[in-house]
Amino acid sequence: MFLTKKYSVILLFLLSMTVFSQTGSINGVVTFDNNDPVLGAYVALKGNSFIKEASTGVGGDFSLKAIPYGKYSLEIYSLNAKPKTIEVILNSSQKTINTSLTLTDFQDLDEILVKTKTAKKKIEEGGFAVSIIETKEASLRNLTTNELLDRSVGVRIRQNGGIGSDVEYNLNGMSGSTIGIFLDGLEISTYGQSFNLNNIPTSMIERIEVYKGVLPSHLTGDYAGGAINVILKKDVSQNNITLATSYGSFNTTQSDIGLTLREKKTGLSFRGSAFHIYTDNNYETWGRSTTYVNYLGQITRPYRAKRFNNIYKSLGGRFEVGFTDTKWADQFFIGYNGSSNYKEIPHGTTMAVPYVGRFNETEARVILLNYSKNNFLTENLSLKINAARSYRSTFLQDTIGIAYNWDGTPREVIEYGERVPLKTLLGGQQGEKTITNTDRKITNMRSNLGYMIADSHRISLNHKYEATDREDDDLLNEINQDYATVSTISQNIISINYEAETFNRKLKTNLLGKYTYNHTSQTEYDITTTDGVNSIVRNDTVSTNSNFGYGGTLSYNAVSDLYIIASTENSYVSPSERQLYGSPETNILPNTQLSPEKNINYNLGFRLGALEFNKHKVSVYANAFWRNGYDKITQQAVVESEIEEEAEADIQVTRYVNLGKTQARGFEAEIIYIYNNRLNTSLNFSKFNNVFKQEVDENDNAHSLFGQQVPNEPFFTINGNIQYRFNNIFQKKSILNTYYTIGFVGEYYTVWGQPEWSKTPSQVSHDVGLSYRFPSQKLVASIDIKNLFNAEIYDNFAIQKPGRGIYFKLNYIISKFL
Repeated sequence: MFLTKKYSVILLFLLSMTVFSQTGSINGVVTFDNNDPVLGAYVALKGNSFIKEASTGVGGDFSLKAIPYGKYSLEIYSLNAKPKTIEVILNSSQKTINTSLTLTDFQDLDEILVKTKTAKKKIEEGGFAVSIIETKEASLRNLTTNELLDRSVGVRIRQNGGIGSDVEYNLNGMSGSTIGIFLDGLEISTYGQSFNLNNIPTSMIERIEVYKGVLPSHLTGDYAGGAINVILKKDVSQNNITLATSYGSFNTTQSDIGLTLREKKTGLSFRGSAFHIYTDNNYETWGRSTTYVNYLGQITRPYRAKRFNNIYKSLGGRFEVGFTDTKWADQFFIGYNGSSNYKEIPHGTTMAVPYVGRFNETEARVILLNYSKNNFLTENLSLKINAARSYRSTFLQDTIGIAYNWDGTPREVIEYGERVPLKTLLGGQQGEKTITNTDRKITNMRSNLGYMIADSHRISLNHKYEATDREDDDLLNEINQDYATVSTISQNIISINYEAETFNRKLKTNLLGKYTYNHTSQTEYDITTTDGVNSIVRNDTVSTNSNFGYGGTLSYNAVSDLYIIASTENSYVSPSERQLYGSPETNILPNTQLSPEKNINYNLGFRLGALEFNKHKVSVYANAFWRNGYDKITQQAVVESEIEEEAEADIQVTRYVNLGKTQARGFEAEIIYIYNNRLNTSLNFSKFNNVFKQEVDENDNAHSLFGQQVPNEPFFTINGNIQYRFNNIFQKKSILNTYYTIGFVGEYYTVWGQPEWSKTPSQVSHDVGLSYRFPSQKLVASIDIKNLFNAEIYDNFAIQKPGRGIYFKLNYIISKFL
């Protein structure tokens, strides 16, 4: 608590400082040598460890603000002219540079990309095992963020059904709390279930960063398996509105809107977006997971049926207002994120028993702060603060006491010679009759203070504080309403990073050290009634733990575009609030006895390209990994001896447990080929062997599961993508893009002991689509057919995913207003 208060005081002090280094602005106009203005020229101002970029407007004008006094190079590029470099000395509050470019034949844009390096390329060359997913094209199609991730190398999305179902992310055998899921550098759990990667429109996203292993300094946290960081669009250089709406199979509708505004004189900016999703999710299932039980208790498996009690609807909005490119901040935004959803729960951990009337409603209200400033207080010092305060609530209801079959009718049994509906044992679909509400208050704050101690040498101090206060209320039993279970979990992480570029900037290294302190507490009440008298016993539990972790990355530019990348990490991962205290709406039971998980990980690989020859471009990425887990936290899977095939219907809930020692060794690779900037193809695969390495059991006997593959985890995936662009089809200046995707998942088992009936078979799915951009460049229409051949596709605990679906989408952009 003292550390938290002290940390808050320091932040307030830093933000209240008004003394800044002297800065000015550089404005100008760029014309061709025939005096025509240059539209869309790339302008880059470069100094010692400093770069600022802009593009020219309709009149050839550009503006670069909040530039520290000093000496710079101003580089200007245009497709239709020779590039130009101007030496600039800024020693006043404003400097004007008007210049002209010499017209030539068409210039290759790739020259600009090589010189400036995109954000994607900079990240990929930083030494981290990372993949960058760009969403520009995908945002025009009916694709979810999770679908994009599932096609990425080494990523497997574990989704329990269709849109809105529970999701877990697996990065080459690492999952659960070892994986950080971020939205603009903050854990996405802060935003609640109603604002997650399942329903954030891709039109709101700039790019997705997928890290495997060591994380960069701004994402440092209690993670060891990697992270997924979704970067929302932030460009407010021009005012525009984006609109999108779609309709498709299973009565699925999705709509979103985005708005950006900026007042040029003051830098006051506004970013806003909103979305709505509705689906019946009533797709057909026919695999072995779907059963029918007749009145004699005889089980039919598989049983073809349509899913019901599976409606999902979600509504969310987000806005941020603040300043960009001012003397006191590169970015300062405060914002609000609100969302809610309604989700029917169709079954438990497996699909064998369908539910009727079990549903949950969630809502979340989040207040946001984002501040960043280069040359903060002094030259070469930078400060970034990202913080949120979240208020979340989850309502769950399950009060129907009749068992159902997958045809939507009640199950029947024979009583006294008559067929009657089968009553559930405890009055609800999943155990006891239930009406509960869970409130969470979450504080999440990250800061990053970096200093360039010398050219190409940077040190950064990072701090993360996250706390969750949780209150579980029983709304069905009046006596329990005054004695809610209250749980608190908090975490402080202090880390330091040292980054260096040596050997003529060919060798890039990043060393990390971190200290983590965790605190958990819970107050719950045992209430018993004897002869009408209530007896109440209060139970308080408190636990704390701390640990050290370290790691490092290396990237070496061996020759030309070949980069050797390596990383290692030795770190602990603490159980999350959801893993400790459960999540009844997603069939997760509590387990307060969970211990932190330790991981020792190694990565070694290379990245080549893009190599260019004539109209061809080729890039290759490959990475080998070796991961050792101790007390691995994972969803509990049953042992073959504990369950029979016919009793598979009994698996309705699970919990997180410490598995023991595991080891995963594997390899991932991706090749991308582009021809004439029209044909874009990629092929990636990931294969690993994640096995149980505990040699003895609790009785010091040889462990019967030693050497077995960890169940319920796919360990071999392949993804292929082909895209081709046609120009001037049907209309001049129009663009038609066509897409084809194939995905393969190798077979795996869901139960320890690998009984044949628990095998999830190999799966192959095909998706096709096309999008048409009209000549105005404002309207884009698309159609996507997912799972073209209606293949059986499965995931967690053999839950069947949607079959063939057809989706239509329209996108419209309004710009050049105000």
